[in-house]
Amino acid sequence: MSSSYALTVHCPSTRGIVAAVAGFLAEQGCNITDSAQFDDLGTGSFFMRVSFRSETGAELAELEAAFAAVAERFGMEFAFHDEATKMKVVVMVSRFGHCLNDLLYRCRIGALPIEIVAVISNHMDYQKVVVNADIPFHCIKVTRENKPQAEAAIMQVVEESGAELIVLARYMQILSDEMCRKMSGRIINIHHSFLPSFKGANPYKQAFQRGVKLIGATSHYVTADLDEGPIIEQDTVRVTHAQSPEDYVSLGRDVEAQVLARAIHAHAHRRVFLNGDKTVVFPASPGSYSSERMG
Repeated sequence: MSSSYALTVHCPSTRGIVAAVAGFLAEQGCNITDSAQFDDLGTGSFFMRVSFRSETGAELAELEAAFAAVAERFGMEFAFHDEATKMKVVVMVSRFGHCLNDLLYRCRIGALPIEIVAVISNHMDYQKVVVNADIPFHCIKVTRENKPQAEAAIMQVVEESGAELIVLARYMQILSDEMCRKMSGRIINIHHSFLPSFKGANPYKQAFQRGVKLIGATSHYVTADLDEGPIIEQDTVRVTHAQSPEDYVSLGRDVEAQVLARAIHAHAHRRVFLNGDKTVVFPASPGSYSSERMG
């Protein structure tokens, strides 16, 4: 059975990149099954993601070593990934559990290519549901006084679990600039899309009082600028004058869970590239949304 891999490439834009990548893979006995590319004319940057199958049994280490000459020629940042390997993820949550529960379910049916290796919370509310899913639960209380120690404990869990990504599934604590820098491009957050209009407590109530017609959610990478990191995924749902503030909250929960799951799916499939303050997000490869089992 042939192995399925992905190659991601970022480099200055120039002629011949696609031909060089395709030619290399063909020479190595690999068959391309999906390919996406983007040439940013404004910055002169080129981005590419290729899914392929090794039909001659080539291993990742061999491909990486052989590709080094191509990469040097074009000044590429590149990485090869085994698409059968699930990304290890730490999920952080406070007292709103809709995103956590959604992720646990999607992981259980194989709809996300991730393994949740730990859940961290500053409350005990979801200990039972997490432990029942055979996932380690860590309650790390955070106060103004112990914040450095709490973040050190969080990072210890991340490092010891081998996690490649932190997901803030409605984790209601602000991370330090130091942690954001250390995990740059490896922390994903979700929040409502009412910023900057409706800040602070009860944004849905504020939106109701202003008669908004669209409720949305945004998932983005976390940076030191709170809620202003590069956006990965967004979506909206329509509301009318007939909905109550409670309806707004319920609809908001649904769209938050969907948007966060799509952002994680894109990141775990290596479809997201940082491009300054923005992202390049390639479409999903055929078959990548299929679940191992239904229900």
